[in-house]
Amino acid sequence: MRHREPLGQRSYRELSPIMAPAPGLKSSTVDLLKRFNRAFPQFYEQFVSSEIQLQNLKLAYQLYKTRQATIELKPEGNKSVLNFAYRNQSFLLSDIFGVLAAYGLTIHNLSLYGQIYPPMLVFIKLVVSRGGKPLTEKTADNVGRAIREALAGHFEVEEMLAVEFNLDAGLEDVETEFYVDPVFHLPALLIEADNQPGLFYKVMYAIWQEDLLVVNANLLVWRGRTRLILYLLGPNESLIPEYLGQKIAEGVRQRLMGSRF
Repeated sequence: MRHREPLGQRSYRELSPIMAPAPGLKSSTVDLLKRFNRAFPQFYEQFVSSEIQLQNLKLAYQLYKTRQATIELKPEGNKSVLNFAYRNQSFLLSDIFGVLAAYGLTIHNLSLYGQIYPPMLVFIKLVVSRGGKPLTEKTADNVGRAIREALAGHFEVEEMLAVEFNLDAGLEDVETEFYVDPVFHLPALLIEADNQPGLFYKVMYAIWQEDLLVVNANLLVWRGRTRLILYLLGPNESLIPEYLGQKIAEGVRQRLMGSRF
């Protein structure tokens, strides 16, 4: 298993110069947002609404205050919304999606915005349901607690999932493609596969095994197929050259089909 690095004191110090409560979009708040946004890719300010930018700033402030992952799970209509903030690491998505799979949650939507400069925070919004309904208060509490325990390394998500899923079984009809996005100017990996149990976990586990860092994500579920576009940084938070990207795309495909999983 790969090393899990906790969010250290250095990362909190990197947060501290910009962290302050933001009561509204006053000129001081706008200045605060601009400084906060410098750690994100260039497209972030252009394509992400000011409302989401402000929400991410507030999540970062909560992270700075508590010194632990920020996890908020609340009902919204007939679904639940999970908001998450932490220091980005390659194992993180594997743990989160593993916990969601273990609790039998359906994922309807995914938004992910990660910084590409220190303190390298990531902000995730997931719309989920269980049995077509929002999570009960008890289930929401258990899911949040399980995510924290997994991130802390107190138990292995793989062991928890092995009871429900055959983790050695490959996914059906997997396609992968690597390219450099001409708008976002980031390496991107497109993954498409038939909808099936444990899909998201197996994708994120493969990403972890390739030691990749996801800094943005798009999700489309349509006609029994799931398409994920993951914008990535390579090992040591580096850019991925084309020749290596093609090898990574093929490596991920082989893992997902069971050859190397």
